[in-house]
Amino acid sequence: MTIDAVYDPGTAVHDASRTRSGHPVFVVAHGFTGAVDRPHVRRVAQAFARYGAVVTFSFRGHGASGGRSTVGDREVLDLAAAVRWAREFGHARVGTVGFSMGGSVVLRHAALHPRETDAVVSVSAPARWYYRGTAPMRRLHWLVTRPEGRIVGRYGFGTRIHHRDWDPVPLSPVEAVPRIAPTPLLIVHGEADGYFPLDHPRMLAAAAGDQGELWLEPGMGHAEHAAGDALLARIGEWVAGRAG
Repeated sequence: MTIDAVYDPGTAVHDASRTRSGHPVFVVAHGFTGAVDRPHVRRVAQAFARYGAVVTFSFRGHGASGGRSTVGDREVLDLAAAVRWAREFGHARVGTVGFSMGGSVVLRHAALHPRETDAVVSVSAPARWYYRGTAPMRRLHWLVTRPEGRIVGRYGFGTRIHHRDWDPVPLSPVEAVPRIAPTPLLIVHGEADGYFPLDHPRMLAAAAGDQGELWLEPGMGHAEHAAGDALLARIGEWVAGRAG
């Protein structure tokens, strides 16, 4: 199976005082129905390119990547492959930044593949699986679990979704978080998120304890679309400071 990916050396690599090995690379994990060529993913990549190199990629079943989406389960393998690819460009330090589904993936990747990443940022992620407490999440579950929903996903959103249920159920994000330490962890969530209410980021932060930071962003909605330029700049500075 192939994973579609793009490498951007970033603007800081042109600073003659720094070698590429000392230049961090951001690996961006998009949300469900995203892809490497989507405008909101490109905007995120451009923002982070001011602070380091950037690798963006499409998860399985999304965009030009092969396979079918497992909605956060086997996507951990896709992120692991992207991180390894990023290091092949000579970067000694890697920061992973995930949004929504990608936010849950970066947490599980850091827990299941220790020492592969040097800083982790999870934006708009769920804390637990099978959450249906909001209308957007009920629509998403219909999209994933119903044959007619998967047809809409394929032709309406360009996302090919696997028909099988999880077996076994993967480690949940809140179960993964305690295993991430001592890797620096940042949890970001919008106070106006329509998918996951604030008990999700608070559960994640509680599980992280002193090893994590929590930013609750006033007025922010959900994931990449809602992350403004100022927030992306703050995230870029945070990753560069921890993984740079």
